[in-house]
Amino acid sequence: MHSHPQTNIAGEELSKHRFELLQDIAEELSSDTTFPTSFDLLVRLRKALHDPDLSLDQISKLISIEPLIPLRLIHLANSVMYNRGQEVKDARTAVQMLGLNNVRSVAMAITMNQLMQSKDLLIFGDLPQKLWDHCLRSACAAFAISKHIANINPDEAMLAGLVHDLGAFYLLYRFSQEEELRTRPDSTKYLVARWHESIGYTLLIALGVPQEIADAMVDHDVMRSLPSIPLNLSDVVYVSNMLAGGLSDWLDFDEDMVGRQEMYDLAREAYKEYIDEIDAYTDQMRSLLA
Repeated sequence: MHSHPQTNIAGEELSKHRFELLQDIAEELSSDTTFPTSFDLLVRLRKALHDPDLSLDQISKLISIEPLIPLRLIHLANSVMYNRGQEVKDARTAVQMLGLNNVRSVAMAITMNQLMQSKDLLIFGDLPQKLWDHCLRSACAAFAISKHIANINPDEAMLAGLVHDLGAFYLLYRFSQEEELRTRPDSTKYLVARWHESIGYTLLIALGVPQEIADAMVDHDVMRSLPSIPLNLSDVVYVSNMLAGGLSDWLDFDEDMVGRQEMYDLAREAYKEYIDEIDAYTDQMRSLLA
């Protein structure tokens, strides 16, 4: 059990701070601003993208493990210039529509911008890497589970699992720019825990993500009854997040660690038939950047 962080940010000041962040998100994303995720991932991805022999299918798999790039490509694929009347909801379809040159160019531009900003996240130690590891396993869990559900696209489910904690990446970067929070890690963790879901939803909408995917990540860290069978994308994201350890898996701050751990254990028992498949997919995705 962790104690409350010592912070002066509370009440009206907390609400004002949150409102300002929401304004910043809208302003920054209107100019295609990017923010860093995992430094190690970005370095490996940059190196891989320089390989001129990579096929469209290989690039599609590579970019599918970096949360921001697939979202940008989907947004581009749904633009007036490329869309042919049917909304694109997964990275694979976006890649096929845009073609090799466009995909490589967009991916390289985003990766380079992220790398230039990654040094700002060094103050958080291994937290960004732990967060990315969690998102990857959540994505693989979503993919594995949805393959056995007739009405859910596994590629769309994988994307939803990958980006469900995108708000946390953004908050870490924003907080790294503020001196008060740079020097108060407990305050940072407290605010990330409280805000990452609502900020993440706003972020996904600003990125032009299909509404169904944005809706699926709402309240994914709020404990509720475990569905025996996922009925929709929201259920898949919730279950996948728990199978990957939830908030406790990447953020070393939790006021109800015991209660959450019980729910995570319950999820792993209820969905134990998928665990080996999830492990296999996770290992496969990691091997792409090995």
